[in-house]
Amino acid sequence: MHQHHVGSEGQDREAERETETMDLDGKLLIAMPGMGDARFDRSVILICAHSSDGTMGLIVNKPTPDLSFSGLLEHLDISRAPEGRDIRVHFGGPVERGRGFVLHSSDYPRGPATMTMPGGYHMTATLDILQALAQGGGPDAALLALGYSGWGPGQLESEILRNDWLLADAPPDLVFARDDSSKWVNALKTLGIDPLTLSATAGRA
Repeated sequence: MHQHHVGSEGQDREAERETETMDLDGKLLIAMPGMGDARFDRSVILICAHSSDGTMGLIVNKPTPDLSFSGLLEHLDISRAPEGRDIRVHFGGPVERGRGFVLHSSDYPRGPATMTMPGGYHMTATLDILQALAQGGGPDAALLALGYSGWGPGQLESEILRNDWLLADAPPDLVFARDDSSKWVNALKTLGIDPLTLSATAGRA
């Protein structure tokens, strides 16, 4: 008969408590090299909702190579004014790729469909915000993501404890920056980490 050692049970409970108390809303997830999932390679994800039911976030540094904002508006039959905004379309994650989510600053009138998160971020998934942007209005800062990243209950916490991800605060000037290619490096720098020092871990199983 297999016997549990009290020590390991205590450690398991300690790990459970540690994950339960993780305050992840509005934080950035930074993918560690060698995590083994190509979809999330070098990704920076803003966590939009986190609870005991699971976690939802948007990748903020992977623009879609084959879809522009004007192309998306055309597809949705939304007319664009000459002064219409041009925001970039991003791959938000592998779940529900056909759904669009606009991550934006707080200077846009919030309706019932707008989710608020720490750090002054809001997320709206209705057409009115796209129409406002197409007319040259809308929030001061905005980023459009197609699809989202999702984790089941406790799944993300265990990935964080396994060092697949680093956690950081989410400065808006980084999240909404025009240069997507520098976001991963700059997110690491907010933690005082030089990306070159992480290359040694890239080969781990």
